[in-house]
Amino acid sequence: MRITKYTHACVRIEQDGRVLVIDPGTWSEPAALAGADAVLVTHEHVDHVDVLRLAGLGVPVHAPADADIPRLDVIGVSAGTEFTAAGFRIRAVGGRHASIYGGLPDCANLGYVVDDAVYHPGDSLHVPEQEIETLLVPVQGAWLKMVEVIDFVKAVGPRRAFGIHDAQINDRGLSSVNGWLEEETSHGYRYLRPGESL
Repeated sequence: MRITKYTHACVRIEQDGRVLVIDPGTWSEPAALAGADAVLVTHEHVDHVDVLRLAGLGVPVHAPADADIPRLDVIGVSAGTEFTAAGFRIRAVGGRHASIYGGLPDCANLGYVVDDAVYHPGDSLHVPEQEIETLLVPVQGAWLKMVEVIDFVKAVGPRRAFGIHDAQINDRGLSSVNGWLEEETSHGYRYLRPGESL
């Protein structure tokens, strides 16, 4: 399985010629969607879903059933649902976006576990009930504190983790965040720049 990070929360997963893209938002590169067979969207915010690009793509787009994504035909998914996308087995987990202030924003957010191995939580820190090999860990957001990021990695306990949700942080801040995660977790944390793969 090849995992390629794109800007912010967008990740491309490839295996045996199949291509699955998670959260191609308005900040991610169009190249992330080249040859995509299916797309998973964690929630309705534009940094995770680029409606114009996806509307013309012509592939299945799975998103939370309660998400408000006008002008885009999606296959609605609920927490606990298991389905196949681009030939990968997907389990939807979680349910709500993390709160920023005063309970807002309150929108649907699903994390996706791909082939019982890779977990993309979207804008939440939901800990799935199963073991995770590769955790895509959000490293910055208005809804997020560093202590929560570290505790999330420790709670999930993956074999390896790499950072996503990072487009609003400059290089100095990113260096600090990556340093904390490398020092405080023993879960193979590493940072991938947009376009890098593992």
